[in-house]
Amino acid sequence: MKRVLLIAYHFPPLAGSSGIQRTLRLAQQLPQFGWQPTVLTCQSQAYERTSPDLAAELPADLHVERAFALDTARHLAIAGRYWGRLARPDRWMSWRWDAVRRGLRLIREQRIDAIWSTYPIATAHTIGAELAARSGLPWVADFRDPMAQDGYPADPATHAAYCRIEEQVFGRARLATFTTPSALADYRARFPKTSTRLELLENGYDEASFGAAPQPEPLNPGRLTLLHSGIVYPSERDPTQLFEALAALKAQGLGERLRLRFRAAVHDELLRQLGAQHQVTEMVEILPAVGYRQALAEMQQADGLLVMQARNCNAQIPAKIYEYLRAGPAVLVLADRAGDTAQVLRAAGLQQQAQLDEASDIQGLLTRFAQDPTAPQWRPQPDAIQQASRLARSGQLASWLNQITS
Repeated sequence: MKRVLLIAYHFPPLAGSSGIQRTLRLAQQLPQFGWQPTVLTCQSQAYERTSPDLAAELPADLHVERAFALDTARHLAIAGRYWGRLARPDRWMSWRWDAVRRGLRLIREQRIDAIWSTYPIATAHTIGAELAARSGLPWVADFRDPMAQDGYPADPATHAAYCRIEEQVFGRARLATFTTPSALADYRARFPKTSTRLELLENGYDEASFGAAPQPEPLNPGRLTLLHSGIVYPSERDPTQLFEALAALKAQGLGERLRLRFRAAVHDELLRQLGAQHQVTEMVEILPAVGYRQALAEMQQADGLLVMQARNCNAQIPAKIYEYLRAGPAVLVLADRAGDTAQVLRAAGLQQQAQLDEASDIQGLLTRFAQDPTAPQWRPQPDAIQQASRLARSGQLASWLNQITS
C-alpha cells in the first residue's frame, strides 16, 4: 500500500468548522483505494475551540503528527494588538517551522509516496511546498476556497503573500484540486500553463455518519421548522433580507406556523438584533453548537433546510449542502442564481430558489413552501444524492495519486 502525507489545519479536536470533514474522511477512506494516510496537523493549543466529538472517528491505525503552532491573535498579542508580520499569510504561520521538521522525518521514516495539503489555512500550502521541494515527492494542493482574489485579502501585504503562495503551488504542485466549478475555471484562466493539472474535487457527505446519527424526531411539532446549520457570516451569508421577509410572513399570518432555527451561527448577536428590529423574535431560535452526529440528526428532524450564500461567494459552495442533500428534508435555497451554489443545487433538482439579497423573493419562496412543504420540488433527485458521497470523492483522489506517482 502506498502512503500519502495529509497536511491540514482543520482536523479533530478543532471544533466549529465543516472543513474538518474533508481531511477526516480522506483519512478514513483512502485505505479502501490502496493509500495509507498520515496526518500532519497542529497541536490543539492552536485552536480557538476544541471538542472530543470526532476523536472516536479517527482510524485506530492512523498516525497523526501534531506540530507546534500558536495563534498569533491569542498567544502573541499585547493589549489585543500584534505585529502584522506574525499573521502572514495567516495567524498560524508559526506552524510552518515545526511542521516542516516533522514532515521531513515522516517522509523519511514512513517512506511517504506523495504529499497533499489543503487551504484554508494558507500555511498548510507553504508547508506542502517546502516539503515537496526538499523531498522531491509529488504534491497535491487542495483549495476548499479560492485564495487571492480581487480585494481579498484586504490587507495588501497579506494579499501579496497569498499571491506568492499561489505561484509556488502552480509552479511546483503536480495537481491542484478545487471544490467548485467557478474556482476551477478561474484558476485555469489565471494559470493557463498548468490548466491540465487542475481538477474539480467537490465536497460531499459521509454515509456512515448518517447511519450513526440519533433517530430523528420532529423539532417543533405542529409548526414548520426551517434549520440553518452552521455559521451565518454577516457579509457572505447576510441574513438581513431574510429577516425582512420573516416580518412580511408574520404580517401574512404565518408567524405562528413558521420557526427559523439557527444552529451554531456564531454571530448570534447579529441575529438577535435583526429579530428585535423586525419584531420577529418569537419566530427565531438561536442555539449553540452541538456534536457532529447530533447536528446531522437535527438536519433530518427539520421540516426544511436553509441554504444561504451571497453573491460575493459565487465561486464557493458551503460544504454542508451535500449533507443537506443526504439528510432528507426539504432544501430551500437562498443564493445568487448565477453562483455555483445555486447551480449545483439546481442540477440536483432543486429549481425553487430565491435571491438572498431580495426580501420579496425570499418571502415568495417561503410562502410557497408553507403552502405545500411535502411537494417533490423541495427535495433533491435520488441520483444527485448518490453522486455526492465523500467515498466517491476519496476514490477520485486516489486515482489521481496513482497517476502522479506511477
